[in-house]
Amino acid sequence: MGDMDLVALELFFVGLLALASLAIAFTAGVVLKNLYRGQR
Repeated sequence: MGDMDLVALELFFVGLLALASLAIAFTAGVVLKNLYRGQR
């Protein structure tokens, strides 16, 4: 296992983390918007 493999693995995990964060933020935004709209 060379340095390139390690970098690829690191990029892969960082990408996964970023995708997960985006998905969570998007879901939270949609839920909050629906809650806010439901109260009025």
